[in-house]
Amino acid sequence: MGREIDEAWIEEAVERYRLIEQRTAEFERAAKAATVTVTSPDGLVEVVVTADGTIKDVQINGSLQGRTGAQVSRSVREAVVAATDAAAWARQKLHAETFGEYRPLLPG
Repeated sequence: MGREIDEAWIEEAVERYRLIEQRTAEFERAAKAATVTVTSPDGLVEVVVTADGTIKDVQINGSLQGRTGAQVSRSVREAVVAATDAAAWARQKLHAETFGEYRPLLPG
């Protein structure tokens, strides 16, 4: 026995797929454009990162005089770790904004 094809359901599914593709593209564009700036706890290093995780800029604030290589390395590492966390936070926020109104095709 053959199954009936629910054309309305298929059309809705195709339309929803197109919407998901559009929102995904919008999300990716927004993730590349949204930036977050973080600073190391000691204020020495500032990192600008996009929500997709791309480091856009690194600045050293103040003098390196009197600091050891290990101290500078620690500041850079702490700023990069904070930038990674900030990028993940921004990506989650953008995802919620982009897909927050999306409803499942089938009742959950």
